[in-house]
Amino acid sequence: MQLMAKTKPGKKDLDSYSIKGTNKVVKVGDCVLMRPAESEKPPYVARVEKIEADHRNNVRVRVRWYYRPEESIGGRRQFHGAKELFLSDHYDVQSAHTIEGKCTVHSFKNYTKLENVGAEDYFCRFEYKAATGGFTPDRVAVYCKCEMPYNPDDLMVQCEGCKDWQWFFTSWFHPSCMGMTIEQAKKLDHFLCSDCVSENDAKRSMNGFPTSPVSEAKAEPKRRKR
Repeated sequence: MQLMAKTKPGKKDLDSYSIKGTNKVVKVGDCVLMRPAESEKPPYVARVEKIEADHRNNVRVRVRWYYRPEESIGGRRQFHGAKELFLSDHYDVQSAHTIEGKCTVHSFKNYTKLENVGAEDYFCRFEYKAATGGFTPDRVAVYCKCEMPYNPDDLMVQCEGCKDWQWFFTSWFHPSCMGMTIEQAKKLDHFLCSDCVSENDAKRSMNGFPTSPVSEAKAEPKRRKR
């Protein structure tokens, strides 16, 4: 007797999915918060790539995961923002029932322009290869004399002297790197870094009338451009 193999009923693509218990609708391209396996952990963040239902109307979503810095191979570093995520090359299929809510993952530039950062606001400036721990781009601009990438959570002050002749990035400084508290930095109307203060003092000295014989002096080099 010859048996015929049963064919599985096909799946159908859906345009959207309504999150259970809410009035929020998820569409392809949206970023969502997904319930973690361990309740004490923060929700996972993913971008929805596809929504489909089987013949029993079980809805599943194909997602591309965002990683938090502490979930990456290198771990969280000083310049990583509290709301920073990495768009990974890790794809997965999950039950739509694990979606808890929606969120917005901004570009780095747009995130820095937000007047108020909400609980569902995140930002991404790197793509991340989950298997190797590699990042794209692999280099970013650095700031301050500590030469660290920009962390949007940290206050920075701009030197009015450096901004006229240096690269934009190197004219910004962390108050702590300049020997100031955040409270002191917030009260500043004008700011000059130590290099520019020294340079201005030297110019004033040269413009004054010499009262003693001029001796040879070594000029302090300007901070090199990067």
